Amino acid sequence: MPSTPVLREFAPDDVARITRLAEAVEQSTGIAPLDDDAWTGLHDTTGRDTGIALTGPGEPADDLVAYAHLAHHHPGEWSVSLLVRPGAPDTRAALLRGALDHIGAVGGGRVTVWFHGATDADDALARDAGLTPDRELRQLRVALPLSEPVRWPEGMTVRTFRVGHDEDAWVRVNNRAFAGHPEQGGWTIDMLRAREAEDWFDPEGFLLAFDADGLAGSCWTKVHAPRAPHEPDALGEIYVIGADPARHGTGLGRALTAGGLASLADRGVTTGMLFVDAANEAAIGLYTKLGFTTHRVDRAYTIDLMLA
Repeated sequence: MPSTPVLREFAPDDVARITRLAEAVEQSTGIAPLDDDAWTGLHDTTGRDTGIALTGPGEPADDLVAYAHLAHHHPGEWSVSLLVRPGAPDTRAALLRGALDHIGAVGGGRVTVWFHGATDADDALARDAGLTPDRELRQLRVALPLSEPVRWPEGMTVRTFRVGHDEDAWVRVNNRAFAGHPEQGGWTIDMLRAREAEDWFDPEGFLLAFDADGLAGSCWTKVHAPRAPHEPDALGEIYVIGADPARHGTGLGRALTAGGLASLADRGVTTGMLFVDAANEAAIGLYTKLGFTTHRVDRAYTIDLMLA
C-alpha cells in the first residue's frame, strides 16, 4: 500500500521528487501546479511549510504518486495545493482530508485550496470535503506589443528596481496597495529577498514609478521559459502590479500595466499574461480595454478549521 509521510523538513531528495512530480503535471496539463510561494516554502529553512507525500510501492526513493503542499502564509492562514501524477488514480480526496486533518492538529485556521483551470470534478471534490466557494481568479492574455504608447502621469519618473536599495519602499507601498489581500498583501523584506534569489528574477523587468512624494507604484514582470507542447513560446507575466492608494484616479494603474507589457515586448516576448480576481470589475475593465481576453479560470475554496 502507498505511504503518506508528512514532510516537516524538505530534504534535497524530497524537493527533487516534488519537482519531478510538478513537472510531470505541468507537462500533461500545461498548468504549473505549484505557485512561487510554494516553491519558496520548499526551500525555506525555518519550517514554515509542510508537505504530505504519497509514495508508490517499493523503496522510499520511488517518485511520488501524489503530493499536497501546505503553505503557511501568515498565522492562522494556510494554502493547500494538490498534485497527482498523470495516469495515477485520483487520490486527491484522501490527500485533501489528510491535509485538513494535519492543519487542524497543529492549530487550525483558515484554509484555502486552489484549483487551477478548475473543472466540475474539482468543484465537486471541494464541496464533498466541506469547503465553500471563495474566489475566482482569471488568467488573461494579450498579444504584444500593444498598439498604444505608454503614457505616464505628469510629474512621474520611472526606473528599474535596484537590489539592495528599493526593498523597504516597495514592501511599504505594496502592502498599502494590497492591505488585507490574502496573497499579495503582507509581504516582508525576507519574502522579497527570497524572490530576488530565484533564477527567474530580473530587476530590468521590475518598474518603479516615482512622483514628488516618493514611490507611487510598481509593475514587476516575470518571463516564463517555453514549455512545450502547451507553451511553445516564452510567456511574459505581470507578476505583481500595484499603486499606492493615495495615487488612485491618476491613470497610474493603466500606465504601469502598459509599461510592464512594453518591458516584456522589449525583451522579445510576444504574449503578455496576468491574473485578476473576477470580482475586481474595475481592473477587468481596464485590462479588457488594453486587449486582454480570458485564457483560463482558477477557483479557490475555503474552510475555517477550529483552533486546536
